[in-house]
Amino acid sequence: MKIKNIAILGGGPSGLFMFKRLIDAEDNTFNIDIFEKTTQLGAGMPYSELGANTEHITNVSGNEIPELVTSVADWIESLPKELLDRFALSPEKYNDYKVMPRLLFGMYLQNQFELLLNAAKDKGIAVNVYLKTEVIDIIDIPDRNQVAVKTNKQTVTEYDYIVICTGHTWPKKLEGKVSGYFDSPYPPSKLAFKANHPIAIKGSSLTAIDAIRTLARHNGKFNKDKSGRVSFAKNEDSPDFKMIMHSRNGMLPAVRFHLEDPHLLKDAVLSKEEVEANMLSNGGFLSLDYVFDKNFKQLFKDKEPEFYERIKDIRLEEFVEMAMDLREKTDPFSLLRGEYVEAQKSIKRQESIYWKELLAVLSFAMNYPAKHFSAEDMLRLKRNLMPLISIVIAFVPQSSVEEMLALHEADALEMIAVDANSHVEANDGGGIEYHYEDENKTANKTYYKTFVNCVGQPHLWYSDLPYKSLMYQKVVSPAKLKFKSEDAALTERNNNVEEVVQFAGDYYLSVPGLSINDNFQLLDSYGALNERIYIMAVPYIAGFNPDYSGLDFGEKASSIIIESLEKN
Repeated sequence: MKIKNIAILGGGPSGLFMFKRLIDAEDNTFNIDIFEKTTQLGAGMPYSELGANTEHITNVSGNEIPELVTSVADWIESLPKELLDRFALSPEKYNDYKVMPRLLFGMYLQNQFELLLNAAKDKGIAVNVYLKTEVIDIIDIPDRNQVAVKTNKQTVTEYDYIVICTGHTWPKKLEGKVSGYFDSPYPPSKLAFKANHPIAIKGSSLTAIDAIRTLARHNGKFNKDKSGRVSFAKNEDSPDFKMIMHSRNGMLPAVRFHLEDPHLLKDAVLSKEEVEANMLSNGGFLSLDYVFDKNFKQLFKDKEPEFYERIKDIRLEEFVEMAMDLREKTDPFSLLRGEYVEAQKSIKRQESIYWKELLAVLSFAMNYPAKHFSAEDMLRLKRNLMPLISIVIAFVPQSSVEEMLALHEADALEMIAVDANSHVEANDGGGIEYHYEDENKTANKTYYKTFVNCVGQPHLWYSDLPYKSLMYQKVVSPAKLKFKSEDAALTERNNNVEEVVQFAGDYYLSVPGLSINDNFQLLDSYGALNERIYIMAVPYIAGFNPDYSGLDFGEKASSIIIESLEKN
């Protein structure tokens, strides 16, 4: 058997799951090279110092984490006391239903990578790990059926297959050029400063909460009384410290609750046969309404029949309106407090808030076949369902909620609802001016000395791809979705809301990232696949994968890729 050479580009969580798939494969006639630009395997950005400080915690618990080598609970049992004390963690009090510090979780993932490296050695699989090595270009060599990888150390190595697992990317645009301007809150160490003034935060997601937790600790102190109630006091030298979130929907994400089946996502993806059958009956497109019915409505039939009767005949837009109605009419911090109480009851009774759990299932289920939606359905998804999903399935941990409520009570945290046309204008002398219309349609322009963009991982476009040779060789192509109706395409184009392009006589909607097939292989502009190059780096495939669920995404995508590799 010819030994195949495989490269994994990126040694974070996605690379970890891909590596595990290769080690577990029945056919192990391959060598593996792993390229990681940092000094740590497994952790990636979110679970290393690039994305977390001691105060940052996971929004998943041990029982929700896809299977690796050992469980989190067993690993924590083995840790030395000094490390546990650093994170104020006790093995006796920890269980698989609790969240944990992100840096500690990164150490767990690193440990799992090391165990897999040992397993590879035992199986006789040759593995080379290149730390502090960044891949700067990829060159396809079709006449030799190879693909070359060029690194920042000027090494060029050829492989039979590569899997791009580079994870999060946070481009810098104005940071470092405009004083007080931050393109992202990462690494969070850069936010460890005193600020005796209001700070503008764009967004209200988990990314915003990361910034809030860090800034608060450097401008005040949290206290907990005997009853467990958390309060916040500003530092004497930061009396004017305040963080103002600017959110297009004026809402905070939902609170983490008890998940009845944390691995329900695994069984949610539509089969290839189901997708093909629906596309056949729908003009060659997968119907969003079909996915909404199959992976959301139908799941209530047995569990909550009364709720099913309420929603069985309503459209996706009507459900979103129903779910958002209460949130829109309620003060966000009052709603946060109410959801916190509801979530505490859910956890104590070990009873799920079922519609929220199934919304996560729907989000996961529609992600993989989304590339088969019509442009019209993708726009419906983007404009209607995704805003609800982004709020409900964020699953904010309880301790973050307690701190946010304490900050709000101490006049250190506020929310402003802004319009869709709101924008930030950088000042040459530093800081920004935030332009927006408030709920009363009144135009506002507010100056802030400090601004932190916290809208989350940006969806990157074709032009953002760092591997320029793939673009010059036309191996990659911009992702686009075909319109079912020419009238709908022209309406969108005339409104100048979305980018509509014409290709070979048909109209398409341009979406972020690259074109890929169902196996995560690159496609050129004519739909021809490249069998040598796989990509599961989510920022560069977001157009065809509009939502992704972290570790669950890594596990699922790697299972699809290994199946394709085994066929090859």
